Amino acid sequence: MPVSPRRATLATVAASAGVSVATVSKVLNGRSDVAPATRSLVQSLLQQHDYVAPSPRRTEATGVGTIEVQFDTDLTAYSAEIIQGAVEAGAEVGIGVVISIRRGRERTPGWVRSLISAGRRALIAVTSELTSAQLTALSRAHLPLVVIDPLNLPSVRVTSIGSTNFTGGFAATQHLLSLGHRRIAYLGGPASAACNQARLHGYRAAMEAEGVPVPPAYVQTGRFHYHDGMVTGAAVLDLAQAPTAIFAANDEMALGVMEAARARGLRIPEDLSVVGFDDTQLAPMASPPLTTVRQPLREMGGVALRTALRLAAGEKIDSHHVELATELIVRGSTAPASPASGASAP
Repeated sequence: MPVSPRRATLATVAASAGVSVATVSKVLNGRSDVAPATRSLVQSLLQQHDYVAPSPRRTEATGVGTIEVQFDTDLTAYSAEIIQGAVEAGAEVGIGVVISIRRGRERTPGWVRSLISAGRRALIAVTSELTSAQLTALSRAHLPLVVIDPLNLPSVRVTSIGSTNFTGGFAATQHLLSLGHRRIAYLGGPASAACNQARLHGYRAAMEAEGVPVPPAYVQTGRFHYHDGMVTGAAVLDLAQAPTAIFAANDEMALGVMEAARARGLRIPEDLSVVGFDDTQLAPMASPPLTTVRQPLREMGGVALRTALRLAAGEKIDSHHVELATELIVRGSTAPASPASGASAP
């Protein structure tokens, strides 16, 4: 079995630079009483050795630190719900929550060093794509990680929080089938995203249970964005045999679908039924209000924060993956299939 490389220490870097451990510590802490040439050498060696400072322990001086909630993309209505839940949970226990957007430009050791030096007790990554190198760096620094709705899981030991995506996808599709629709399309997020795969499997399971075939063109992938809903919505609505109902993988995509339908003179729900996923604040404000699968986003943010604090305290957790229940919320964007639409299966 290969031996994991040991984390570099201050002594390792000091020996390489030919200086004292105290001098390396001064460079790390930004002290001014270090010669520029020495500072440059030490900083270079810190990077070469992939040095990551250990996570600060709880003391009277450092307090409990802060928890960072990190996103890889611009904030959305989905993000706002997660943040609200995390901040409220943090307030209950008196710990600060910092929100950040990481564009993936930083080198992995530098990224982890910045988290440690900022006093982070743990990291919560939301809909992020993590590499094995990033997981290794976080582990070496003893910085706990919790992932919400991960796009990928490079290790089964990563602690993640999600919802019952398969059940939600099944319920959304079953709802449309119960209204008499048979030509139902699924417009998803990234094909590799774990949550998207689960929702797609739920859709396919419901269609198969009813004996309804799914044409390949009825399944489209994009990103979880409004524009992608417009593009993929246009693609299926322009088919020779267009769907009478669409299940979109999130609310933003669903709103994009609704706009694509309007641009083609289609009425919702008279000509096209649309279901989303998440139940963000956008859903009840849509016109008509959006039928969607409620994903308990605020609760997910709160559970993630409390789990991160338990990991930071060295506690054992019962499961590395937690799924919270979804619920179908029926509003005005779905209706029985019109006989005139020819809603039979393709």
